[in-house]
This record gives sequence, structure tokens and C-alpha cells, in this order.
Amino acid sequence: MKNIPDNETVLIRTAQRGDVNAFNMLVLKYQDMLYRIAWRILRDEFAADDATQNAMIQAFKNISSFRGGSFKSWLARVTVNASYDELRRWKRQPSVSLEQVNSEGEEIESPLWMRDPAAGPEDAAESAEMLDAIQHCLQGLIPDYRTVVVLVDIEGMSYEEAARAACIPVGTVKSRLARARMQIRQSLRSFEGLLPTAYQVEMSAFAPA
Repeated sequence: MKNIPDNETVLIRTAQRGDVNAFNMLVLKYQDMLYRIAWRILRDEFAADDATQNAMIQAFKNISSFRGGSFKSWLARVTVNASYDELRRWKRQPSVSLEQVNSEGEEIESPLWMRDPAAGPEDAAESAEMLDAIQHCLQGLIPDYRTVVVLVDIEGMSYEEAARAACIPVGTVKSRLARARMQIRQSLRSFEGLLPTAYQVEMSAFAPA
């Protein structure tokens, strides 16, 4: 029996022939993820908008270079590159605001100390404090570390997907992620009094002897 291409494959092939509508249907599925990646790296809503739009433009221009595999990872790689372009632009324009922006509705996934075990309405204020603390710690990471945390721990990508998205070996993803997680744990200790008990217990396992 011949393999029947799925809808995404058909849309990719159609977009590669220059069909804008097919491309728009493709990115519609991933546009929220792309914005989240850009925002987590840049921490500025306007810069994240610019990076996401530039990523989509570059993705359409270069979709003919996509040769199979995970289209999600390919788009993520384009977005990471666009976000790094924005970071370089910031270095030339240091007056760009780095204020925190509202991230309501975005969830922190895996590992345990980045999840809220009881996120009911009564815990909203507590959860907001936790999210603010984590965002502060993420911002303290160098871009390379922040990127792997965003891809693996927040977007839920596998090491292999993250490696393709960041254009680095799988081993580098693992080593950067380990160092980034340790830095976040250490940074979170300064917020320990604000965090739920469950987080304090989890973090205590990593306290120096």
C-alpha cells in the first residue's frame, strides 16, 4: 500500500510551490508556539511580535529548503534565529525596554519545580508570584541557556527536536539544560519565601549540604 501524505505534508508541498494560503494554514497551527518562544527569549511583547513576524516571513521565503522531518522543529529554529537577530539589534539599541509583560494563561511545564501542583482559582495569586519568580530567573540566563529551557521545559520538545531547533548537538542541549536548570534553582532560592511549600520542598533537595 502506498503511503498517503498527511494534510501537513500536502500543505508543505503546496506552500513550497509558492501558495501563500497553504503556508498560512500551516503556520496557523504553530503561531502561538512561535510567539511563546520569541517572547520567552526576548521578554518584550513588541520585540516578540517583530521576531515572530520576521520568522514567518523567513520561513515562507525559505520553505523550499525544508527537506522533511519535524516541521515544528524547523519553524522553531527559524524563530530562535529571528529572536537572536532581535537580541543583536537590542545590543545596538540599548534603550529598548526589557520590562516584564503579562504572561497570563501560559503554563510552565516540566520539571516538577516549574509546575504548579494545585492551580485552582484560590491559588491564583500564589501562582502569579511563582510565575513572576521563574520569569525573573529565566531572564537572568544567557540566551543560549534560556533557549534550551524554553524549547524543552516550556514548549515540551524532545532533546532531538530542541537540538534541531537550536542547531546544536543533542549533547549540547542536555549540558546547557542541566546548567540552566541549576542556575534557575539557585536563583529561585532568593524567592523561596514567596513560593508554595511544594516548591520549597522540591528545591531543598538541591540545597548545599
